[in-house]
Amino acid sequence: MLFRGMMAVNRWDGVAGVAATCVVGSILLVLPAQGLAQDVAVVNQSAAPSAAPVGSDTLLEGIEAAQENSDDLDPNLVPLEPELTASPPDLSVGDNSAETPPSEARAGSAEPQETLYNIPVVIDQSVQSHIRFFNTSIRDRFEQWMVRLNRYRPLVENIFAEFNLPSDLVHLSLVESGFNPYAYSRAKATGPWQFMKGTGKLYGLRIDHYVDERRDPIKSTVAAARYLRDLYDIFGTWPLAMAAYNAGEGKVLRALHKAQAESFSDISRTKLIRLETKQYVPRIMAATIIARNPDRYGFAQNPVPPHEFEEVVVTRPLHFRAISNVTGISYNDLRLLNPELRRDATPPDETSYHLKVPVGMSEKVLELLERVPTHKFPPLAMMADREIPRPKINASHVYRVRMGDTLQKISRKFGIPIKTIKARNNISGLSIRAGELLNLAR
Repeated sequence: MLFRGMMAVNRWDGVAGVAATCVVGSILLVLPAQGLAQDVAVVNQSAAPSAAPVGSDTLLEGIEAAQENSDDLDPNLVPLEPELTASPPDLSVGDNSAETPPSEARAGSAEPQETLYNIPVVIDQSVQSHIRFFNTSIRDRFEQWMVRLNRYRPLVENIFAEFNLPSDLVHLSLVESGFNPYAYSRAKATGPWQFMKGTGKLYGLRIDHYVDERRDPIKSTVAAARYLRDLYDIFGTWPLAMAAYNAGEGKVLRALHKAQAESFSDISRTKLIRLETKQYVPRIMAATIIARNPDRYGFAQNPVPPHEFEEVVVTRPLHFRAISNVTGISYNDLRLLNPELRRDATPPDETSYHLKVPVGMSEKVLELLERVPTHKFPPLAMMADREIPRPKINASHVYRVRMGDTLQKISRKFGIPIKTIKARNNISGLSIRAGELLNLAR
């Protein structure tokens, strides 16, 4: 069966949050073909990530650690570029007013701001520092991120429009990963939207030994749209929602409660949120300003052709190299078109996997498919990817600690490792207090 089509953004699975595959007869825009050879070189030259810490608090955490350690064997992953987390040397997180409506944003008397944004944007000291950093210190790198994002932009904006999200919110992915499907962080967040494993699964993404849909440009964007919509429903403003995307809902909710505050600018003046989160929102604003005004900052606006692909239904596990040998399709093209396939092969448990191939090659693949030998995967490590039954958590779940609760009990109850709960809620020790809010969604 052959699929070639424009993404049907209105056909999402309401439960799993997964994109429908394609609609026959139109064109689907996703991964860019041009300029990706450079990404392949970066992937091949990248160092493997360090192993996860030894010693687990629970059995579930041990299994999760085994799963994360398996990422070390995945040659497709690359560490986040250091420029994505570097801070301007002159950054000031002073009296920000990040809740200012877009129509009130100004660039100052020397450079009037004419652009209207659909997320709140201000130009204060912090935002200006990030603008200078992007425009001067890491200009070449930032331009590469914009080129990559612009190739994905039609796809992302179509999905965001379906979820009634502001289009300028796509620039969150610019500062998360430069929209690199293969990027991963020290905390094991992965993909263009840098999902942690727990959050990705919560929003319907398949993450196991064979497939990691956090890397899939379509499905991960749908998950990000759902998550951002949930965050906005919780906080009511985009600056707070963006801060929660970085720090977690629980941390931001506790900061608002302790500071008796209602806005991001209020809690950014306190010590209740990390410096990283204080910089995160201005960073997105700065990226948005440059991306929306490339001429003003001297960035080229050459048209970037979006990539087109066709899909072929595969009924048995096939390795990219075997497909390449039989069909002549480049191994790198197959890998870059199917970034979610962790083992460079279609999964053994799928009887109808939609494999993406270059435009014009689907008929040839269908003709030669029977000649491609079935790939045999090595046995899985014991329990490394076994699914453990666990209570379902609401997509925007914030858990209130009860009397007698401990991190270990909460970890076992919801199937979330202690280290993940601690990381998402900035907990340094093991003590928690009754009434405290914990983020169990990310």
